[in-house]
Amino acid sequence: MIRIVVFASGSGTNVENIINHFNNTDKAVVTNVLCNNPAAKVFDRCEKLNMPCSFFEKTDFFKENTVLHFLQQEQTDFIILAGFLWKIPANLLAAFPNKIINIHPALLPKYGGKGMYGMHIHKAVKANNETETGITIHYVNENYDEGAIIFQAKTTLTSEDTPETIAEKIYVLEQEYFPKLIENEILKNG
Repeated sequence: MIRIVVFASGSGTNVENIINHFNNTDKAVVTNVLCNNPAAKVFDRCEKLNMPCSFFEKTDFFKENTVLHFLQQEQTDFIILAGFLWKIPANLLAAFPNKIINIHPALLPKYGGKGMYGMHIHKAVKANNETETGITIHYVNENYDEGAIIFQAKTTLTSEDTPETIAEKIYVLEQEYFPKLIENEILKNG
C-alpha cells in the first residue's frame, strides 16, 4: 500500500477530504499529517479523524533533517501539500523526486509565488477583473508554484463575485478534484 504524509499550515479542509478519500480505498493510506503552525485548526480535524498530526519547527525542516528522518522512518512514498505555506527544502526534494504534490488556488502561472495563497490570491483575481480562475495541482520543485502541472480545473467569474465568493468556488473545485488527482498520480508513479 502506498503511504502518504500530508503537510498543512491551516484549517485542514483539504486534509480532511484527502484522509476521508483514502480511508475508502485499498490502494493508498494517509499515515500522518505534519503541521508547521501550532495554532492551526488541522490539529482538531485530525483528532476527530483519529489521524496523527505532529507539529514541527523551522529548524526541524530547514536546518536539521528531523522531518526528513521522520518521513523515512514512516516509509513515506508521497508527500501532499494541502495548504502548506513553506517552500520545500532541497533535502526533501532530493529524497522525494516527483513525489511531492501541491494544490494552488489559482490557474498557474498566474497568481503564483511567495506570498500568493488563500485570500491574497482571491483579492488579486478580483482586483484584476478576471473572468475565470481555478485550481492547479502540480509537482513541487525548488521554486514556489513552478513545478510541472498535473491538472487544472476552471470556474467562471462574474462582476458580482467577491473574494469570498471566489474562495467558495475554489473550495468546491478543491474538494471535487484534489483527492482523485492525488490517487491517479500516485498509482501512476508509485
